[in-house]
Amino acid sequence: MMAINRYRLKHLAKQGHRGARLTVNLLDKTDRLLGVILLGNNLLNTASATLVAVIIAMLFGQSELALLLGTICITFAILIFSEITPKVIAAAYPERIALFASYILTPLLKLLYPVVWFVNLFVTGLLLLLRLNPQKESAATQTISTEELRTIVLEGSHFIQKKHQSMLLNLLDLETVTVDDVIVPRSQIEAIDLTADDETIQRQLLTCHHTRLPVYRERMENIVGVIHTRKVLNRIKSEPITAVTLEKIMQQPYFIPSGTPLFTQLQLFQENRKRIGMVVDEYGDWMGLITLEDILEEIIGEFTTPAPTHASTYARQEDGSYLIEGSALLRDLNRKLGTQFPLDGPKTLNGLILEYLKDIPEGGTGLNIAGNPMEILQVKNQAVKTVKIHPYSTATTALSEQDSGKK
Repeated sequence: MMAINRYRLKHLAKQGHRGARLTVNLLDKTDRLLGVILLGNNLLNTASATLVAVIIAMLFGQSELALLLGTICITFAILIFSEITPKVIAAAYPERIALFASYILTPLLKLLYPVVWFVNLFVTGLLLLLRLNPQKESAATQTISTEELRTIVLEGSHFIQKKHQSMLLNLLDLETVTVDDVIVPRSQIEAIDLTADDETIQRQLLTCHHTRLPVYRERMENIVGVIHTRKVLNRIKSEPITAVTLEKIMQQPYFIPSGTPLFTQLQLFQENRKRIGMVVDEYGDWMGLITLEDILEEIIGEFTTPAPTHASTYARQEDGSYLIEGSALLRDLNRKLGTQFPLDGPKTLNGLILEYLKDIPEGGTGLNIAGNPMEILQVKNQAVKTVKIHPYSTATTALSEQDSGKK
């Protein structure tokens, strides 16, 4: 009864299995269930010991040796046939035996309820003296933390398709991953300047690779709105596209505080009917943007086609190495290249390198981080622009870290 899988039991009960329903009702009142089981168990064990003592007295009198042998024999018989063997079998087949036993224990509990209730009065009083609350502790043990649920999903790999398992694990990660982990940096964002001439604005709209574009005035930090390119292109036939036109059709920018968990932001996108948001730090400075698609890709994997301007973020070389942009997110690198970069600090490769070296490096500098040897190819404007990285498999990671330690 105690070893049975509670979640499968509840599933069977919802399916209408009568034995499962009886078992659930019994387990909901553990004190009464244990009371009737232990009452019968101890009653029969005591009765068997007494019976053996009476039989020995009748056959051998008050012989101490006979009583000793009788005690040893009855103890051995109880352990083998009444305690260990039945419990081992029940622990191996808990569902089959518990569901069957519920048909016997339920009427027994009703029959012996007055005795069980009387005994439990003393048990309850003793627990109060010891300041223990079993019901509260039992309820706490029935709840599952996120990490425990993750373990259940991982252990259920035989029953869950690998793709579905990956999606479930990614969904659980949304509580710990923030918008900073999947943000598109400001330097990679395609935006429209309202102070530019009309020809430049029209050319940018006709050649853009995104359906939604941020709009700023003079400086990228000064975001004033977001436009949907489809709405703009629908107006081309009727009127020329100018900065004034964009101001009429643009939507107010939707700002997101840095550090917002992805799961929370997914709910906010749904509640506010938004698909794109501008991430700002604690000082109100614009850091970049995040879209609804970015969050969905964290759950189901990539499903959108990257813009041509970002196609070279992971350029594979003939020797198996990769040319990586310094602005690449560490989370993406770990997922796509199998690296094991730490995620509890900087979010980008550039930030990780700067934190590791504690200095602005020069081109040609070589280093090893998390078992991945890399070479800095280009540094510009106090930031690492391009890095050549050799992602190692798990089998060689430990060796690489040892070599790095020796150096």
